[in-house]
Amino acid sequence: MADLRSSLAGIRSPNPFWLASAPPTNSGYQVMRAFAAGWGGAVWKTLALEPIVNVTSRFGGYDVGATKMIGMNNIELITDRPLDVNLREIAECKAAYPDRAIVASLMTDCTRERWHELVHAVETVRVDGFELNFGCPHGMSERGMGSAVGQDPELIETVTRWVKEAAHVPVVVKLTPNITDVRYAARAAVRGGADAVSMINTINSLIGVDLDSWLPIPHVDGKSSHGGYCGPAVKPIALNMVGSCASDPQVGVPISGIGGVSTWRDAAEFFLMGATNVQVCTAVMHHGFRIVADMIDGLTNYLDARGIASVNDLIGKTVPRFVSWNDLNLDYQIVARIDPDACINCNRCYIACEDAAHQCIERPADPALKPVVDEEHCVGCNLCSMVCPIEDCIEMVRVDAGTTSHTWRERLSVPS
Repeated sequence: MADLRSSLAGIRSPNPFWLASAPPTNSGYQVMRAFAAGWGGAVWKTLALEPIVNVTSRFGGYDVGATKMIGMNNIELITDRPLDVNLREIAECKAAYPDRAIVASLMTDCTRERWHELVHAVETVRVDGFELNFGCPHGMSERGMGSAVGQDPELIETVTRWVKEAAHVPVVVKLTPNITDVRYAARAAVRGGADAVSMINTINSLIGVDLDSWLPIPHVDGKSSHGGYCGPAVKPIALNMVGSCASDPQVGVPISGIGGVSTWRDAAEFFLMGATNVQVCTAVMHHGFRIVADMIDGLTNYLDARGIASVNDLIGKTVPRFVSWNDLNLDYQIVARIDPDACINCNRCYIACEDAAHQCIERPADPALKPVVDEEHCVGCNLCSMVCPIEDCIEMVRVDAGTTSHTWRERLSVPS
């Protein structure tokens, strides 16, 4: 059976599935139940020196058709419970589950004294690491914390250095996606001494407007504010950022992947793109702690089926194939081919190609006949296969000889 044990910058856990700092890690009661269900680690909901005040209501869901919570908006802030209560519960969880990773998420004002005070206070109990919350995009950022730090590389480097001065455990810096290029933030964290980075935190958002009341969603007594967007819909954004940092030699530290991880398949994609482990939140808020059992079983079966001994052997295997557009092979050509026996003549492929692509699918005058691809003019965009409701009805087939390769960089001598 494949080995799922994981180590993020020396923070060890029996499997690579951690709970992200969020409502599911708000209390010892919840973290105890999560560990009993099988989670390998938990990043405790962000601690501060003094508790803050939260509002009601707090969450909004984005549904697509019958699919609930493809995305979620959250205006809840960091912990609103006293620090001493959180620390007592952390100690109880660590005593009960010494093999699980407990990482304390931290946030405070941007002074050296306040950060040292918070680190010293939390280190009075046993924690396996710190995660610096430089990503929370709402509420705390207006007070100069969270993403207000994460959007300023100089602040990221400075605060990380302050924490490293005081900390005796590994320090992970959690980065915001609300920035032009996350690599600059990650590099700053590394210059400050970060042992690892985690990404992504939530994305600035407004989930919607109620068309009957015209109120923004969610609202607090008739008003709302921007919040953090998360859930399956953000996974492509997170994967891109993880891959960008994993392929950047100026980053070079382990990455904890966060953003839309709902299944073992999602997790495996993050590992292949360079993440050492993954953190999960929205899927647990939707389906509960027990989803980790399917994640563990699915990942184990996947590795066993391929004869892969350890989950660590997946890390970064796809990264070399994640390159600049300038390095893609301009000679590579594919076209669509429709299986007439499988086609149900719904014409979705024809409409998509005719209205939104390159007008390369012909619809015969006889309605009994199936659409046909004009391969000479098909650009292989994939849109027809994406809209087709029948699995494997439209196949994308390579038609170039596969013997040549030239890139835009070679064509124009674009410097790397």
